[in-house]
Amino acid sequence: MEFIGHILIFPFPAQSHLNSMLKLAHLLDLSNFHITFFVPSNIHARLLALTDVDSGRFTTRFRLQSFPPGIYDGALDSKEGLLELCHSLHTIGKPFLKQYIAQNHDSGLPFTCFISDLLVSIALDVSEECFNHLPVYYFRTISACAFWTYFSLPDLFEAGELPIKGNGIDSSPITKVKGMEDFLRVRDLPPFCRDEDMAVLLYTETRLAVQVRGLILNTFEDLEGPILSHIRTKYPKVYTIGPLHARLKATLASKSTHSNSLWEEDETCMAWLDSQEPRSVIYVSFGSISVITRQQLMEFWYGLVNSGKKFLWVMRSDLVAGKDDEESPIPSELKEGTKANGYIVGWAPQEAVLDHLAVGGFLTHSGWNSTLESIAAGVPMICWPFFADQQTNSRFVGEVWKVGLDMKDVCDRSSVEELIRELMEKRKGEFLERAENMGKLAKEAISEGGSSYCNFDCLIQDMIKVNEATRELL
Repeated sequence: MEFIGHILIFPFPAQSHLNSMLKLAHLLDLSNFHITFFVPSNIHARLLALTDVDSGRFTTRFRLQSFPPGIYDGALDSKEGLLELCHSLHTIGKPFLKQYIAQNHDSGLPFTCFISDLLVSIALDVSEECFNHLPVYYFRTISACAFWTYFSLPDLFEAGELPIKGNGIDSSPITKVKGMEDFLRVRDLPPFCRDEDMAVLLYTETRLAVQVRGLILNTFEDLEGPILSHIRTKYPKVYTIGPLHARLKATLASKSTHSNSLWEEDETCMAWLDSQEPRSVIYVSFGSISVITRQQLMEFWYGLVNSGKKFLWVMRSDLVAGKDDEESPIPSELKEGTKANGYIVGWAPQEAVLDHLAVGGFLTHSGWNSTLESIAAGVPMICWPFFADQQTNSRFVGEVWKVGLDMKDVCDRSSVEELIRELMEKRKGEFLERAENMGKLAKEAISEGGSSYCNFDCLIQDMIKVNEATRELL
């Protein structure tokens, strides 16, 4: 088969980023590109142990490559952890990439383009030092609305609307993000906006992306069209190709895609769902990074049990911060309530869960993968964001797309119970109708002739042109 290109993919090494990047890599592999996918050594080991990423899923054109040891592998739920990871990727990952690309130059499969995630500065630096200036594409795994908010942060600092003061629960309007003037509030901005160092890191990387050949976003035009129109004033080539997980399912003609999870999935919950009534279960998951206090755990738990609704809850082993062996025991009423109406797992096959007919709502941290998977499945949400893009996503879910309820900054049992009843009972028909209509638009986007389907083909054609131009320089 004719060589059409060799793509170097550099994801930010966190579960949600890896999930989207591996789906994109799979689609590119199916489009006959050669792929080299870089991850830290600890993630490399977990992917080999828990997924089929290196056996059976991809063709022989795909290579999973590990960085040398030393990349930070600690928690990412704090500023310190995120900065340490970014620092180690710059000091260890960037030199290694330069060396690897140089060594690969004389092979029969030279790199022809570079797809980078969050830290586009590394990709641009590496590309600049390559003899043929590898073209860089920027794949941001967050929503378009969050991306545009990050891009606008310097304007907020200039206007005095940042940094966030106090606890961030302020409902004052934010006026300097174009397209969001009528509904964005201080409390809808990422918590790192209280910290200028983190804000500068995020908006610097976002604005550097004006130098890339193309911006790839896991979204679709009918969902975020108005915000995408603003983004396109800064980035001439924007490829909206989502929902990626749905596109991959359609391409594989399969009801499910392969797991990219760094945690072992408990499939027993699927049999439990099979025994439940249609749209009767609220699925609860706060993602792979979010942590909560024991008190918050109890408030959520009481709210779920007191609602009287069936619930499936993903309770990671590291979900609760600072827990120890001397914790007070779980109250008997919670044990009995869970036995009667609940099912708890350490990790779930989320796409399959959301697609299950029994699931009628999703209590979520509002990470973009979770939000988009819920939208594609036609499942309404209750949003309790933790950090990063999640605050902005949850505002759009509740205020703009109106496919759920935003309960940010609130975590007491009565509020949890009330919102569950509102979503799953009082306004159930209304929310299901809107969510299912949005799900239909998502499916249309990735179907032949749809916006995401066509945009992905345009991306493929652009990458083939890049390959032809790059090969001429070799």
